[in-house]
Amino acid sequence: MEKGGDYADLYFEHTFSNSLVLQDGAVNRASSHIDYGVGIRVVSDDQQGYAFVENVTLPEMIKAAQVASRIANSTAKTPPVKIHTPVFKNYYPILQSWEDVSIQAKIPRLQKLNDRIFELDSRVIKVNASMSDDTSYVLYYNSEGLLCRDVRPLIQLVGTCILQQDGKIENAHASRSARKDVSFLTDNLIEEIAQEAVRQAGLMFDAIQPKGGEMPVVMGAGSSGILLHEAIGHAFEADFNRKNTSIFADKLGKIICDKNINVVDNGCIEYDRGAVNFDDEGIAGQKTYIVTNGELTSYLHDRISAQFYGIPSTGNGRRQSFRFAPLPRMRCTYMENGPYSQEEIISSVKQGIFVDNFTNGQVQIGAGDFTFFVKSGYLIENGRLTQPIKDINIIGNGPQALADITMVGNNLKIDPGAWTCGKDGQGMPVSQGLPAVLVKQLTVGGE
Repeated sequence: MEKGGDYADLYFEHTFSNSLVLQDGAVNRASSHIDYGVGIRVVSDDQQGYAFVENVTLPEMIKAAQVASRIANSTAKTPPVKIHTPVFKNYYPILQSWEDVSIQAKIPRLQKLNDRIFELDSRVIKVNASMSDDTSYVLYYNSEGLLCRDVRPLIQLVGTCILQQDGKIENAHASRSARKDVSFLTDNLIEEIAQEAVRQAGLMFDAIQPKGGEMPVVMGAGSSGILLHEAIGHAFEADFNRKNTSIFADKLGKIICDKNINVVDNGCIEYDRGAVNFDDEGIAGQKTYIVTNGELTSYLHDRISAQFYGIPSTGNGRRQSFRFAPLPRMRCTYMENGPYSQEEIISSVKQGIFVDNFTNGQVQIGAGDFTFFVKSGYLIENGRLTQPIKDINIIGNGPQALADITMVGNNLKIDPGAWTCGKDGQGMPVSQGLPAVLVKQLTVGGE
């Protein structure tokens, strides 16, 4: 703070990572990694200087602090502050750390997943399975005297199967992830992943590419939340709105969709992949209503954007590691339940599609235009699910798609998969969810 910055913080992080990969019936790849360092940030107005070091000796840290402080240009002196250490609720308690589990103890779980997938379907010709776990120790301190610590577990298990039938080959995968300790690896979890992967791959043999065009689209509960996250959620992040690059920059306090719609970003779901006891700026995890009864009521804020708007941070300041400055980032983003059953929603559609398995997509944050690749779904004909479909694109505009949601289901599901959100070169663990919803019109790219 010697050059007159308005605010500064230190983010120490010590992370232990392990991964295992099973191919051709055996675990044949394993790795472990240790990462350790501190990121030092100085903020002056809405600009920030940032530097990090992996060697946390006092001379190296002082050098990094001097680099970060060059963003400020006055000679103001900052008086010392009293340290305070708040108590945060723990949304991911640890009973047995991943550090206490050997590679040898993990291998049987991957082997069991491999064997179970083969048992479920005689058409299975190959299985890949992988497991990765992280334990991060975080120490955060800032120029307001806030000192806090966290221990953050993260585990993900992925099963991929390849099936062959009459010379045709199809594949699918299923994943589960959580901020959980060793208790995550249950027999029920392995069965769930195996069943899902085999079912999805088997469905592909009967699936067709439908005719393309504009039509109603029913989004299934769960993983369809990726559309909410990518096509709409990023546009709610406050840095895009502060810089007027988001289409929602002038929509705060205005009705933007049906009054039955409530959109939430929540960091307080126990063991959830996107949960935070506190964010990477020392702000407690919280539940933030972005859209309330159709009205845009809040953006997702870090400290810088919150100061710009003159409000408290929503606890969305997150960073990939100590090497990065924090940004407004989502945690677990979902739409709350509405009044309709999924069956009622599907029965209201004469001709359209039902989709529930997305793989990837592209979104233009400013305009909100998106393209998503749908792995699988079904035709809807006269209010009924009929022919399975596969390998189609859904094309639309995020804000318009939100405005075009006319029915919201009562079957909200938070997808438990291993989702990672990318922004400005940083990848963050997140989750998302959705009840079944009807979008009255989207462009479907098929035959």
